[in-house]
Amino acid sequence: MAPRLSVPASGGIVAAIIAAGFLGLWMMDVMGQDTLFTMVLPSMVVFAAITFALGVIAGESRASSL
Repeated sequence: MAPRLSVPASGGIVAAIIAAGFLGLWMMDVMGQDTLFTMVLPSMVVFAAITFALGVIAGESRASSL
């Protein structure tokens, strides 16, 4: 039986992935801290939100057609 994910649990997983990516870039010291906070982090959050929303829509569509 597949594990059931709720929206808060899925959102937490997405937040953890964003945090891991952001912290990895921050620790590598690839770019300035101001660039990370003003450009990279917001774009990661927006991309994750759009992808999450599309995934939810696709999942609902798939579940309703069964």
